Amino acid sequence: MSDSAPATIKVLLVEDDARLAQLTQRYLESHGVMVSISPDGIEGQAEALRRQYDCVVLDLMLPGRDGIEVCRQLRGRIDVPIIMVTARGEESDRVLGLEVGADDYVTKPFSPRELLARIRANVRRSRGQVGPQHETIEVGTLVLDPAKMTVSLDGKSIDVTAYEFAILRALAQNPGRVLSREQLLDLAKGSADLSFDRSIDVHVSRLRAKLGDDSRSPKILKTVRGAGYMLAGSDA
Repeated sequence: MSDSAPATIKVLLVEDDARLAQLTQRYLESHGVMVSISPDGIEGQAEALRRQYDCVVLDLMLPGRDGIEVCRQLRGRIDVPIIMVTARGEESDRVLGLEVGADDYVTKPFSPRELLARIRANVRRSRGQVGPQHETIEVGTLVLDPAKMTVSLDGKSIDVTAYEFAILRALAQNPGRVLSREQLLDLAKGSADLSFDRSIDVHVSRLRAKLGDDSRSPKILKTVRGAGYMLAGSDA
């Protein structure tokens, strides 16, 4: 990829705390990010579907419609990166957000600098700008095209998010090799210090469902207990 300046990032911030929304907007826009604000879940969902954004930053607790339901509805219709914002730090909240389709999360109170970094990272993944570009990767009948960010299995297209693609690509580049959660976080350009073990578990679970892999006895994305995950080689 070129080292030239990236295209402008357009973000939809769905946040009912007007003061926090304005402060966040001011900080992000001072760093070249265009920000639109929606104050409730219903309006935020409609706005995300009405216009094309590079990223949606979605608060968990919202009037009208909570962030979990908004995320679920958006993920069923668009593939924009979604960063969930929760006021609580419990793992259950973060896992729930990931399970309904969020790509990433931050917890309140959050650092605007951290949010900016996460927005940029997720948008880079979405635009296919993370790491060097490679030729098509084939593992058996599983085919990944890094340039187009597409996945197919047995000739059938599989719809994945940018972060799911990054994880699957890391595994596909190492077929038959066990990768730990920490390795996957690193290879997928996640942040090990700001993530948690179950975030990878949730993404792998979603990938299995999309690939039609049996969660109880997976044949494609295998779990190696106490070690990590492995993509079965073509001869497995």
